[in-house]
Amino acid sequence: QVQLVESGGGLVQPGGSLRLSCAASGRVFKSYAMAWYRQAVGKERELVAVVRSSGRTNYTDSVKGRFTVSRDNAKNTMYLQMNSLKPEDTAVYLCNGGPMGIYWGQGTQVIVSS
Repeated sequence: QVQLVESGGGLVQPGGSLRLSCAASGRVFKSYAMAWYRQAVGKERELVAVVRSSGRTNYTDSVKGRFTVSRDNAKNTMYLQMNSLKPEDTAVYLCNGGPMGIYWGQGTQVIVSS
C-alpha cells in the first residue's frame, strides 16, 4: 500500500523558515511527479509546487523566490524549503503524488504568526 507521510510543520514567526518533508513508499515515488498543496481555513486547496521525475519544478506565483521544492529519489523523499514566510502562508500542507496524482498524505500544519 502506498503511503505519503509529511513532517516538518510548526509555528514560525513571519520572515522565518521551515523545511517540510514527504516520505513516500514504493516505486511510485521515482516514476511520477510529486507536488505540495496547501489548504487554509475557509479556502480552496491550492497547488504550491511541483517537482517532476526529471527534476523540473514549477511554483505558484505567490511563493516564487521564497519556496524551493526538491526530491531525493534514493530516500523516496520530497522536500519543501520555505523561506521568508508570511502569515498568508499559514495552512495545512499536503503531499501529493503517484499516477494521476491519486495519493495524498495527511498533511502537516504550518502557522506563521508573531
